[in-house]
Amino acid sequence: MLAPMATQKAEETRNRILDAALRLFRERGFEQTTMRDVAAEAEVATGAAYYYYRSKEDLVLAFYLRTEEEAAETFTRIIASTKDLRKRIRGIIDAKFEQFSDHRMLLTALLTTGVDPRNPLSPFSPETEAVRDAHIAWYARALDGADVKVSRELAPHLPRLLWLYHMGLIYYWIIDESPKQRRTQRLLDATLDLVVQLLRAASLPFMAPLRKRVLKVLRAVEED
Repeated sequence: MLAPMATQKAEETRNRILDAALRLFRERGFEQTTMRDVAAEAEVATGAAYYYYRSKEDLVLAFYLRTEEEAAETFTRIIASTKDLRKRIRGIIDAKFEQFSDHRMLLTALLTTGVDPRNPLSPFSPETEAVRDAHIAWYARALDGADVKVSRELAPHLPRLLWLYHMGLIYYWIIDESPKQRRTQRLLDATLDLVVQLLRAASLPFMAPLRKRVLKVLRAVEED
């Protein structure tokens, strides 16, 4: 078993390597950066870099995990500050945009991986399951106790649907070249209003036949 000091030093080295990699990804691009470059930037031996991270892909996975962990306090504060579901969802999405703002170049380089669930860096891959599930759980918390009454039948499916909505916005934000990604902000404003209105309407009694049809589609899609 490692002594506490050794464990702390290892964690510091691991973080230093990740920080170095993220700087290089921003400055040079993901494809142009090598593990040797990362080691040099972190001032460690190349073998040490490979000891902590087997590849650049491992570094990106560590980046995903770090951003999710760092966002936890912000998400908790957003959800606790209001019962307005629109504000909760908007707060989570805006916080993620801000968190990713320095890493658009990296995310752009990884864009093609996102559509292939077999790629370990895809948001839909088995390798990113922990990050994906953690973010879906935040949407479950956002729905819990919010001012929008959610249909009991639809409630188990909504966190994942909101996460998919979020991923669509992230994709658009990555490719949005308008100043300060203003088009994305306009899209978010318009679609979020629509999402919340649909959720409100979905709980109404006369919407029961439509809810059943939606549930049938969702269950069919989720079948193995």
